[in-house]
Amino acid sequence: MMSTAPGRSFWISIFALSVFSSIALADPAEDLKMGEDAYNRENLTVAMALFTKAAEAGYAPAQVRLGEILDAAEFDKDASDWYRKAAEQENPEGEYRLGHMYVAGEGVEKNTEKAVYWFNRAASRNNLQATRMLAQAYRKGELGLTIDLEQAVRLDERAAALGALAKREKSTINTNKGAEK
Repeated sequence: MMSTAPGRSFWISIFALSVFSSIALADPAEDLKMGEDAYNRENLTVAMALFTKAAEAGYAPAQVRLGEILDAAEFDKDASDWYRKAAEQENPEGEYRLGHMYVAGEGVEKNTEKAVYWFNRAASRNNLQATRMLAQAYRKGELGLTIDLEQAVRLDERAAALGALAKREKSTINTNKGAEK
């Protein structure tokens, strides 16, 4: 006589379907968060799949994150392509990192003019690293820029303000996390 109750394989299938459908239906921001969780658990296969899914959906923060991992793994051309996609969406981190690729000539032809262009765009969107990079370049006459100590000081002051703001925001986030426990 056959049992009409669902068997174990049925419930496993339902569980797997619910897990995979939640991944398939997640929006890009959720994919990025789940990717970070997988990455932190050292499940790089799942993390890369989620980062790629979100990046291919046009989500700039995921494009930057995917670029970072590819950059660290020396897949420079792929990394610069993802940074460019984020930069073209006016993502300041993507702009900064693309500029850095141009400085180093990694994944793109070395070009300090293009690097300065992307650093300026990122700095105009309050990217701390780009602001610091430009301050140093003006102070030392690097990246094809002439020494301009006044501009360097202005950028240093701006970087200090951005750094203080970031520190306050981080402190607020950590305080809020502590209150949630």
